[in-house]
Amino acid sequence: METRKIEVPVMADLFARGEKPDYLFWVGCAGAFDDRYKKVVRAFAKILSYLNISYAVLGKEETCTGDPARRAGNEMLYQMQALQVIEIFKMYEVKKIITICPHCYNIFRNEYPDLGGNYEVINYLRFLNEMIEEGKLKIKSSTLKNTKITYHDPCYLGRANDIYEEPRFILNKLSGNVVEMTRNRSFALCCGAGGAQMFKEAEKGNKEIFIERTEDALLTEASVIATACPFCMTMLTDGLKYKNREEEIKNLDIAELVAQSLEL
Repeated sequence: METRKIEVPVMADLFARGEKPDYLFWVGCAGAFDDRYKKVVRAFAKILSYLNISYAVLGKEETCTGDPARRAGNEMLYQMQALQVIEIFKMYEVKKIITICPHCYNIFRNEYPDLGGNYEVINYLRFLNEMIEEGKLKIKSSTLKNTKITYHDPCYLGRANDIYEEPRFILNKLSGNVVEMTRNRSFALCCGAGGAQMFKEAEKGNKEIFIERTEDALLTEASVIATACPFCMTMLTDGLKYKNREEEIKNLDIAELVAQSLEL
């Protein structure tokens, strides 16, 4: 995809002009603060711009969903954070949310309704898949043709929300050479970061989970490991570094792969 600067619309600015976007693009903590995952956010924003989608981000008004707090056992902090987010959504009359982080997707879709937060929550892979099927997103098959790609199923997309087919459909459109790890779909191994494990020291054991999962990926002999979650990306990137394979094998988010292959 050609390099061009895009203006990402901010919800407060649009509302000040009396405009109301169709979608809120929820960036998430990783997309806001993690230098590596910021590239994924930029890639998806470019796709939204390319499709001329009516959307906006919250910008500085966006805060954490409270998911890490709840996973770590701090229910009070979770509810405080969640209720704060729900109030912001009320202020901007948010109805549809597009997420790139599976953890944000899961908590908005399955847990916020308990606190009165009811929205149409759309994972970006389902969104991309729909755009491709409708012919609005045309992919250059030559860009990644025959590149061997393996896909790691994030727990909160797969087992938690049954999103298995969409990422594989997109990757097959991009490459046509998708190879599965032995443990895949509902039997896929966690990257090791879930349940707030990413924020604590490893417990005693013979091997860390992220190393085990990286080894699963290396056995496929794929040159690209496709991910769809900021936690998974961090853990598998660390795994490739641990195995001294980061120069020859790329860990890329599906949004990045699609952005590279757009017909402009």
